[in-house]
Amino acid sequence: MKTNNFFKPLAHAIGAVSALISTAALAETAIEEVVVTSQLRATSQLDTPTSVSVLDAAAIETRGATNLEQLLNLAPNVNFSSGASRGRFVQIRGIGERSQFIDPVNPSVGLIVDGIDFTGLGLAASTLDMQQVEILRGPQGTVYGANALAGLVSMTSNAPTADTYAKVSAEAARYGSSTLSAVTSGPLSEQLGYRFAVQNQQSDGYVRNRYLDSKDTNNIDETVARGKLRYQASEDLLLDFTLFYLDADNGYDAFSFDNSRTTQSDQPGWDRQETLAGAVSAQWSGSDLFTINSVLSAASSDTEYGYDEDWSYVGFHPWEYSGTDNYLRDRDNLSADVRMVSTDESRLFSGSTGWVAGVYLRTEEEALERNASFTSQFDTDNAAIYGQLNTALTDRLELITGLRLEQRRADYSDNLEVTNSNDENLWGGNITLQFSADDNTLIYGTLSRGYKAGGVNGYINSVADDNEAIGPDAYLFDTESMLNYELGVKGDWLENRLQAQLSAFYQDRKNVQAKQSIFNPDPQNPSFDDYLANAAGGNSTGIEAEINFQATDALQLFATFGWLNAEFVDFISSTHVDARDDSEEVALPPVDLDGRDLAHAPNYQYFTGAEYALTNNLSARVELEGKDDFYFSNSHNEKSTAYELVNARLTYRGDNWDLSLWGRNLTDEVIYTRGFYFSNQGGNNPANYYAPEAYYQLGEPRTAGISGSYTF
Repeated sequence: MKTNNFFKPLAHAIGAVSALISTAALAETAIEEVVVTSQLRATSQLDTPTSVSVLDAAAIETRGATNLEQLLNLAPNVNFSSGASRGRFVQIRGIGERSQFIDPVNPSVGLIVDGIDFTGLGLAASTLDMQQVEILRGPQGTVYGANALAGLVSMTSNAPTADTYAKVSAEAARYGSSTLSAVTSGPLSEQLGYRFAVQNQQSDGYVRNRYLDSKDTNNIDETVARGKLRYQASEDLLLDFTLFYLDADNGYDAFSFDNSRTTQSDQPGWDRQETLAGAVSAQWSGSDLFTINSVLSAASSDTEYGYDEDWSYVGFHPWEYSGTDNYLRDRDNLSADVRMVSTDESRLFSGSTGWVAGVYLRTEEEALERNASFTSQFDTDNAAIYGQLNTALTDRLELITGLRLEQRRADYSDNLEVTNSNDENLWGGNITLQFSADDNTLIYGTLSRGYKAGGVNGYINSVADDNEAIGPDAYLFDTESMLNYELGVKGDWLENRLQAQLSAFYQDRKNVQAKQSIFNPDPQNPSFDDYLANAAGGNSTGIEAEINFQATDALQLFATFGWLNAEFVDFISSTHVDARDDSEEVALPPVDLDGRDLAHAPNYQYFTGAEYALTNNLSARVELEGKDDFYFSNSHNEKSTAYELVNARLTYRGDNWDLSLWGRNLTDEVIYTRGFYFSNQGGNNPANYYAPEAYYQLGEPRTAGISGSYTF
């Protein structure tokens, strides 16, 4: 019934789009070309033979987004999980991490901002003064390697301008929310330009703590600053310098026993991050045979993540149990990427083949301190060489082949005397055929391989002596790899007023890294101990579509749709121990997850809407977005609920100012962004005798606000 209800409005929308296409001759406005910059060569989005969504500054502004999490639902088959103040963990086509607690994480989805690697640091994904966000789906084994098995998010901020420019913006909304930002840009000399942007965002959050009588224990308090310099050192050399600073001091108090937005924690947590990062990029074109593009980046981040473990206060539990958990992480990384790109003069094989060759180096150090009692150190070094050939087989048919060879070393140690060193030789690549059916239509087929490094489950190794359910097979996990088969078509028609992308894919995963939990029934210190294990395999099948249609000069229609079936293959979850009472422990049987959907992998999701110019200055925008239910975890069967959200925005634009009234989730739908299930004797609530129970973190309720900007 749920699926039928979903497809009815979709069918009506398709019919409406078809009717508008038949009358589209009334429109004269073409849709602007979008350039993808996150590949080895900058190309038009519609000439890029991969599944990629590009969200430009206009899309970010009309969405009212201040962080990446507010943009992810615009892209098909992209999801995120919270478990913190923001949705810091991204899943693409059902693949991606959902949380991080004790052990280090090898990410599945990369995050690059202005050439700086912020993978695993989602609070840094601010949209302040952002030019565009590119979301690449499928393994990026040739270009980005080990941290992009599922895909990549690449964010690029605006560059310095040739003319002096300044803009101030402000926003006020429900729940004590306010945002202030300013941007200034211009030339310092004929060769040197600058750009500086700063933003502060405050919000009480939409959780009320009844015990503390407080409404801001789940607050947002973030300050972001970015400075850029562009130096035309010579006719052949362009240098870009970027400096980025983030100070996030957010609260985290999201779970309650009745699954509401009213909590009773006496020690609410936090989600903090302070980051200082910078990058230098260079473009050199002093040779007739090749150009050189390079990026050197460094980032230092101190994070703190903590929460009230019992979600209550002293005296709530019969034996006055009270506990907190806190994670301090210091992460420093340095990366360098240098690539040579051929010119027309150096094409190979009688001029039929262009080439790219590059070298990549990355080193990262991550230090953890948990509750002042557990410390660990995780250091990684990556070195890679990569290359790509673009061979014109005919005037319309091109073969693209890419290969990346990567060496990775990882060293782990902790204060419980667990040590591990892991050296791996990894490889990825792609083979793509693209056919230009005509000047406006591209058809492509690709086979790509991605990979994710193996590692050690350090903490569960160190506590194995205290929990007999933990065996040696839980100490280490193996490298995961994936083959991605994809067919797609994209193009623009009706004099560039209709743009569309459609792709179908099948992904075959080997040694799938899946999180498991083992319950420690110690009555004095019960706990769930997480670790990573390898499933035999997994596969994903899906469809992704994006349409952007300038129906008339006044009316623009847009839609994205994703269908996904992502499953485990031959995966038996590990046995764990459940304490039925103080004297009896029962070993629960393994759970067969063969054919079960992956966690955080909804079967469908969509985003559609329209923007209409009521007058030359006044425009109205309406959006509808929806998502199917999905499992929260691979260790239990609790699911989110399917939902549909309605958003609207009314904007008036003057000569150098604009003002918007907006609302999100206007029907006040209940959204679940994270969920847990605590088995017998592992629950939190004495009111139901600690019976098995599910708990949920709720997403944003109905909210509304006003925003405006003034350009000097």
